[in-house]
Formats: sequence, structure tokens, C-alpha cells
Amino acid sequence: MLDLSGTPHPDSDAQFAAYPQPPLRAGHSSVEYDPRPTAVREARTEVRRQLEVWGLTDRDDLVDIAELLVSELATNALLHSASRFRLTLSAAHGVLRCEVRDGGRRTPQVLEAGASESGRGMFLVNALARRWGCHQDGQGKTVWFELGTCGADGCGS
Repeated sequence: MLDLSGTPHPDSDAQFAAYPQPPLRAGHSSVEYDPRPTAVREARTEVRRQLEVWGLTDRDDLVDIAELLVSELATNALLHSASRFRLTLSAAHGVLRCEVRDGGRRTPQVLEAGASESGRGMFLVNALARRWGCHQDGQGKTVWFELGTCGADGCGS
């Protein structure tokens, strides 16, 4: 646990010690990207960088899965809306939430993982995320997913 000065202190309640949390003042990040091919790579890089800043890289699979799923949502934003998109990351209470907001109105669909080279992004999101969803907001939509930030059963429920 950190106090406001950043000084580490032992966790005052042992029942919460197994649930790593981001440091204080570091649980939210939001970045907007132009609709260009490099934006997907930049979004993946931002996910890894932010999870490192928050101290959530102990579980390598968390970083890898978050990068993969953000990559899928960012790619969908570029392909289907051709607009700027905003990546928002937040971490608290054992949950990492990743959101991609774009200017499109098309709701994503989960397709079967067949032999085609496209259309499997939401299948991966559905298979790997704890929860995911989509909501319309104004002229666009936000597609989001959540991952647990610790390995314990029930963490982030």
C-alpha cells in the first residue's frame, strides 16, 4: 500500500494482500488516436506502458491478453468507423477495464472462429475477457472489456 507521498506501507488488512492494486493516483488513462495504420501498434504500446506504470506486469498473461484484445478493438475501430478512436484504461479493485470509443454506430458481432482471415476479433474478446460489452454514446460507440488483475479466484468479481 502507498500513502500519498508514495511511501510503501504494509497492507493494513491481510485479506486484501493477495489483490494487487495500482498505486494511488494511477488508475486511469485515456489517449486519442488518429485513424492511421500505426495507431493500433501505438495503442498496444500504451497498454503495456500503462500496466508497467501501475505495477500490473507480474502476470505476463494479463499484459499479453490486454494488448491482444485492445489491438482487436482498435483494428475494428479503424476498419469499421475510419474515425479517431479513444483508448481508455482503468484499474481498480482487481479489474482492468479497457475501452475503445470510435465514431461508428455498428455494433460488434461475435463470429465463429472459422478459416477466414478476418472477423475473429470479437470471438477472441468473448473468449478471453471476463466481461465485455458495447454501448452507443452520442455519435459513436464504446466497446469495452474487463480482465482480472490477479490470479486468485473471485478476484475482480
